[in-house]
Amino acid sequence: MLRSQALSWASGIWAYLFASAALANGVFQGAIGEVKTSVGSEAPVDASVGGRFRPGTTVTTGPGSRAVLRFEDGHGVVLHENTEFRVIAYRFSRDRPQDDAIDLQLVKGALRSVSGLIGQRSRSRALLSVPQATIGLRGDFVVVLVNPAYLSVRRGAVEVTNAAGAVTFSAGALGTIAAATTLAEPVAASGLPAAVSAAFDSLGSVALGPAGSGGASVGATGAGAQQGGWATAAAVAASVAGILAAAGNSTAAASNH
Repeated sequence: MLRSQALSWASGIWAYLFASAALANGVFQGAIGEVKTSVGSEAPVDASVGGRFRPGTTVTTGPGSRAVLRFEDGHGVVLHENTEFRVIAYRFSRDRPQDDAIDLQLVKGALRSVSGLIGQRSRSRALLSVPQATIGLRGDFVVVLVNPAYLSVRRGAVEVTNAAGAVTFSAGALGTIAAATTLAEPVAASGLPAAVSAAFDSLGSVALGPAGSGGASVGATGAGAQQGGWATAAAVAASVAGILAAAGNSTAAASNH
């Protein structure tokens, strides 16, 4: 009787762990300093390189800290220090683009976003919300929240939408959004606060290596960092999928012992 109960309990635990692995939609490629992660009302825990995350996850970074998140479709997010970020929703199926969805939220701080397959093939369903607007997750851009919000587009084109309308910023453009009821507008580099310029430079310097490479270089800059440091979205998506599958398989294998 006791043995049967113990086996039943163990089977339930492994089923729960396997389900958690199956639900994972990305991994931490880098975590430097104080990086915490939590889901719902769970107590925050330290994030670690290779650790998985899923919809409902909140990530916070402390002073002097940074995190690099890689989603299953290859989408990359670099979190600046003193940042709060949430994964609201995420769905990705390589063969069913009609099911795509990526809904992210920047509560405070700053981040850099680099599009994956969802942003390339399902643009209307790849969104980042900030207090002042909704930003399409396309190309490579940095957003900093200091009230107002500031935007720097590194590659591609980014659409910023709020109650006042929609504005598209192309590569090389700088923008600012004063409030949710104010149209986004261009801003000159000379008009940026020093802290915003520093955040743009810091996040832009991160070389995002292929998923599974053990993290992101935090010192590389220039064209080499932008071109050589980022694998194609398809290759990165395949790499992340392999990492998540391996995690699930190892969990399943453990359940058989």
